Amino acid sequence: MTKFIFDLDGTLTKEETLPLIAKAFGVEEEIAELTERTVMGQIPFVDSFVHRVSLLGKLPVDKIGDLLAHAGLHEGLVDFIQRHREQCCIATGNLSCWAAKLIERIGCTAYCSEGEVVNNQVVGITAILKKEEIVARYQEAGWRVVFIGDGDNDVEAMRLADIAIASGLTHEPSPGVVSVADEMIMEERTLCSRLEHFLRNPGK
Repeated sequence: MTKFIFDLDGTLTKEETLPLIAKAFGVEEEIAELTERTVMGQIPFVDSFVHRVSLLGKLPVDKIGDLLAHAGLHEGLVDFIQRHREQCCIATGNLSCWAAKLIERIGCTAYCSEGEVVNNQVVGITAILKKEEIVARYQEAGWRVVFIGDGDNDVEAMRLADIAIASGLTHEPSPGVVSVADEMIMEERTLCSRLEHFLRNPGK
């Protein structure tokens, strides 16, 4: 059986969600620069994520959740996920308290980073997801893993996956992702077709 693991930001969403939050609340310039440099591998993800959460953590969690619930999605990929829920999941470095409503809209299992919420604000990060651990967990359970991602924090998961696809639907995949990917796909219809191929051909 094949398990499809999707990155969230920039892979399923049509824009990165942290800059989307920052823009909505008027704190976009620094967040946008940090996000771009992180996606391209110029800043370590953990350092950048901690910094970005410290900047955004004072914003109301419930309003962020409502905002992300309406984020633009690549609907073809979402349709694939919803037709094959048991074989799909999401692995995102985003905080579950911010992304929960968006993930509910997509409708599959998701693994997220976790934050401590006090008085409707994120006061700290309690766990940062290591996506490669999710890949390893499914492989140990006997699944063939196809990982679809675009940013530098996907590299180790993609290196470990049985099949790694660099997605360029929202922006250019990072150089690190391209270096470990088995395929790079820039168009949603092509990506959906490729996923269907792996579904029909579990040994290829």
